[in-house]
Formats: sequence, structure tokens, C-alpha cells
Amino acid sequence: MPKSATPIFLSDDDKSYLKSVLQKGTVEARVHRRAKILLLKSDGMADEAIADKLDISRPTVKLCLKKYRESGVKTALEDSKGRGRRIEITDDAKAWVINIACQKPSAFGLPAELWYPLSLTRYINSVAGQEGYSRMVTVSEFSIRKILREAMLNPHKVTYYCEKRDPDFEKKMHDVLVIYKQVELRFDEKGILIPFASDEEPIHTLSYDEKPGIQAIATTSEDRPPVAHTEKRSAVQRDYEYKRLGTLSLLAAIDLLTGEAIPLVSNTHKSSDFITFLKILDEKYPKGDKIRLILDNHSAHTSRETQEYLNTVPGRFAFVFTPTHGSWLNMVEGFFSKMTRQMLSGIRVGSKEELKERILKYFEEINEVPVPYKWKYRMETIDLSKEDVDTIVYEVVNAKAASPENQGKRVPKPPTRKPRNQTATNA
Repeated sequence: MPKSATPIFLSDDDKSYLKSVLQKGTVEARVHRRAKILLLKSDGMADEAIADKLDISRPTVKLCLKKYRESGVKTALEDSKGRGRRIEITDDAKAWVINIACQKPSAFGLPAELWYPLSLTRYINSVAGQEGYSRMVTVSEFSIRKILREAMLNPHKVTYYCEKRDPDFEKKMHDVLVIYKQVELRFDEKGILIPFASDEEPIHTLSYDEKPGIQAIATTSEDRPPVAHTEKRSAVQRDYEYKRLGTLSLLAAIDLLTGEAIPLVSNTHKSSDFITFLKILDEKYPKGDKIRLILDNHSAHTSRETQEYLNTVPGRFAFVFTPTHGSWLNMVEGFFSKMTRQMLSGIRVGSKEELKERILKYFEEINEVPVPYKWKYRMETIDLSKEDVDTIVYEVVNAKAASPENQGKRVPKPPTRKPRNQTATNA
């Protein structure tokens, strides 16, 4: 028998290991090929025959067998250290890529808003030569993904945060929490509302906000209902085309003592709509009781028109304003979020009137079993014995339109923001 046909000796453990490698679905092709070389050689097959059978060169077979004879099975399956293409992407080149990834494409004259690995790779390839990074002219998307992964960057994703634009944010948030603390003390240990005492001024505290731009959308054909025990019809089927019928605005408040939700659906959310809502509250609650609203700094809440109405019902309403860009402190926002998930998401109607009716129907369902909302965030920091609530609530929202006896009372300062182009102008 020729020398090249001399078999190699493999132990039972070696054979079992090599066979397990061949059975793996994710093993590299070169490792799979080397395992076959060793098994075929152990059966006494000649090197030339192995090369022909596996469609590889004879030196490849000889190199695998040489590595086996020197260091064993596992070494024969692996590449020698130091083999392969030398790493050419320098730390300086990586830092350059990261710097680009941390900026928006628009900063480089591109129309896209975010970098995706493919678009970033194409841009890197196109400018690398001009920037002195010749290796990056041909860098692959895989390598760019690896650089981003090592830097823990996801430039194709957006996460949201809430910027504190109000310089008095902490103080105003504290004021809102004081009101929530007062509401919390209106309930006993079992969560049952404690009635107002006969000698106590009743104060009804409501969380109020608007939800504008609720779209009335109609389908152009009937939805198809789901069909049981089928894969393609397991969900409601809807035609892609739709028709816009306009928008509605929802003005709503949650009574923090009773949990009742109070709605007003309108085509707009102007001062006149807000006044209409205040009139609804004025009719709803007993005369002589105080109605306290927690609300944001929308211009309709502090307008001359609103103040002129408040002048007609002195002492009836008190406002507590959330910080600018701090509407998340308003508990009605959580109600709106729940309403969107439960009812508004994907809603289709035949008219704006139908949308209004369904919104009001939703409020009727909620009010069948009202649940008072509870605020928990940082409540442990509030000590009512050290607070002066009179300095928190606003009896006047617009000094210029206030009655003469109220001219000197506290009025919320209008939010001030720098013009967007101020930086560019100064520069």
C-alpha cells in the first residue's frame, strides 16, 4: 500500500468527537471539511482520494494530517494562531467612525434622520479616502456593525426623555405633589374616601388636560373578522386604504377623590372650549364648594377670556400649574394613555359624530366603576405641616383681565423660551 494510503489511528473518543462535529448545524465549513479528512484517513483512504472526494487540494489534506500528528484532533480542526488577514482597522479609524455615528446624517448633507448600518457603511466608504482612512474605503457593513457594537451605539434607534425647560421645575413639581398629598390624606387606611366635615370647606381636586387631534378615520371597505383555526385569518383583516374625516379635541378631567372622568368633546380646544368645560364643572359641583384644577400652561388656561369668566365666579376655581414641559406630573395623562390603548388605537368610524359618541360612551363605561387615581412618586418627601397651600394655588390667571380687587394677587409667569434661531443669529 502506498505511504499516502497509510491510515491514522483515531481513538473511539476522537471518532465520537469528530462525528459530533459533522452533526452540528452551525459548524464552520472548514472545520466540517477537516473532520471528514481525519475520518476518511482513519479508514485508510489515500490523500489523493480524499482530495478528490471532498473537492479540495492535496496540500490541504496533508496540512490537516500534519497538524493532527503533531498536536491531535482539536488542533487539526482549528486554524493556527496568527493566520488570516492582519487587522488593519486602527483605533484612530474606529474613533472616526464613532464620531460620525454620533452625529445625524443631516450634519453631513444627507436627507436621512438616522444612521442605519448599511447607510453608515456606504457613507464611510465614500469619504474615507478623502479623510485619510484608506482601509475604510472597502470596510464591510459587518465591520461597521462590530465597531458600533463595541462602542455600545445604536444610531438607528431613538429613545425619548423629558427635558426640564422650566428653571423653577423642582419648585413647581413640589407644589403639585403637595396637592396630591392633600388628596391622599382624604382616604383612610382602607382606601375609603373620608367625607368633608360640616365645618370644612369642600375642595374638589381634578386633574385636567386636553387631547387634541383625535382623528376620525373611515375604512373604504368592511373589515373582515378573524377565522378560528386558520393562520392567515387569525386577526382582523383591514384594507390599507382609508379616508380622513377630520379631527376632534377631547377636554377631560379626572376627579381625584371619586375617580369620575368628565369629558367635553369639541372641534377645537380654544379658550372658549376651556370656559365651556369650566361651566360644566360649575354646574356639576355644589355651589359654594371650591373646584381645584391641576393643569398645564396652555395659553387657553391663562388667557384674558378665561380670566374674564373667572371674574364672574369669584372664589369658585383655583388652578395649580404643572411645570413647563412637565405634563407627565398630571395624572390625567395616564388616563389618556389608557384610553388610547383600550379604545382609540386603530379605531375606524363613519363620521366625526360617531367618533364623538364612542368617546362619550367610553367615559360612561369608565364611570360605571370609577377608580380614584393614586400618585406615588416622591410622596414621602412631602410634609403638609410645613406647607402653605395658599401660595401654591392661583386665584388669578391673567392679571390684566382680573377684577380690581384681584389685581395684586399671584399670577403664573408665562413660560419664556429662546427663539430657535437665536444661536445661529448670535453666531
